[in-house]
Amino acid sequence: MKQADQARTTVFVSTYTDGILDPNKPMLGPVKDGGTIIANTNPGCWGPMMTPSLRGGHEVTQPVAVENAEPGDAIAIRIRSVNVTSTATASGNDEMVDGYFLGDPYVASKCPNCDTLYPETRIEGTGPEAIRCVNCGQAVTPFRFTSGYTVVFDKSGQVGLTVDKTTAERLAKDPKSYSACPDNSKQNSVLVLAPADLVGIVGRMRPFLGQLGSTPAVALPDSHNAGDFGTFLIGAPHEFAVTAEQLEHRTDGHMDIDAVRPGTILLVPVKVPGGGIYVGDMHALQGDGEIAGHTMDVSGTATLQVEVVKGRRLDGPVLFPLAEDLPPLARPLSTEEKQRAADLAREWGQAVIETSAPISVIGTGGTINAATENGLERAAALLDMSVAEIRNRATITGAIEIGRLPGVVQVTFLAPLTNLEQSGLLSFAKEAYNFD
Repeated sequence: MKQADQARTTVFVSTYTDGILDPNKPMLGPVKDGGTIIANTNPGCWGPMMTPSLRGGHEVTQPVAVENAEPGDAIAIRIRSVNVTSTATASGNDEMVDGYFLGDPYVASKCPNCDTLYPETRIEGTGPEAIRCVNCGQAVTPFRFTSGYTVVFDKSGQVGLTVDKTTAERLAKDPKSYSACPDNSKQNSVLVLAPADLVGIVGRMRPFLGQLGSTPAVALPDSHNAGDFGTFLIGAPHEFAVTAEQLEHRTDGHMDIDAVRPGTILLVPVKVPGGGIYVGDMHALQGDGEIAGHTMDVSGTATLQVEVVKGRRLDGPVLFPLAEDLPPLARPLSTEEKQRAADLAREWGQAVIETSAPISVIGTGGTINAATENGLERAAALLDMSVAEIRNRATITGAIEIGRLPGVVQVTFLAPLTNLEQSGLLSFAKEAYNFD
């Protein structure tokens, strides 16, 4: 290994993609196996959606290679911290504007007047018409709000409050400052649009990472590195079209699962040399399903510790959530519950009591049903069980949780320790849930 390529204990990230995760583009690092990635992240969704020169719908960090990670391995990511740095943001439910894109408004925006694809833009004033094509001056945003809001956050990071039009307009006049977009960010801040349809709503902040994963083995727009949004690329009319077979090379880094927050362990597949860990789309809060299509996207900092798991081939992510984020039936049994089970076994002459721990396997697909089938199949392969058995376990010791509509789910359940050990994941379960 050349001196310049020697792995570093810590890699600081403040550079970003143009929206495309391309395995052929340079990665940062490598970071040492066991080392730390510290990243300054951009808001996802609306800001990049309002920036036609970005090609992926988000603006995630430049991927970081991990020492000794090779295809067929996994990388365990321990999320050490997630901190919001934005003072304010804006968001809401959207609709697409016909004529402003080629097939997919997240990926291939175009000017409806001069037909420039991925046009550079300038800002003129505030509001829905503020973002304009530098070539001809036409407003070029391919989305508009059906119901939108602007929100400010308290300094303690506990709550957010949606504000009126007067305050939204004040924030819109200095959007980069209030959004705290990193210096190298290229996105237009959504605060420029100044939406204010919802006023005075209080939301509890609960920050998490909407994008966290490894680089796919085929070039994909970052927001489409998942089995639901990825289906929009199949046979698409723009340059980032893929086949159904190519979409299998995705890594499902765009999850929007609210349990991907500090204290959790996320295992991701390695499908290219070095893995290429990237992060972005930090959310201040979100309910399951992200039913509005978008939530409060913010700038922030994330600290991630990485570990290569040799030979642990994964198709998609596996999560060990915080115990408090688990569905009630999937939480580890208490000492009292274990004693009650032992008493019940003696009463009925039952010799076997299974020992188990929680696991959450991510599934994605074009619909919630397809995502659920994908998650069940991944869990069955991972733990050497039948899909029918996983269905039973998720029913009586867990749940199917919706990360995002139209198609990201968590298949969460209590798995036998013997199967977790055979899969090479027992040590992560022990670490996450503090048992021997």
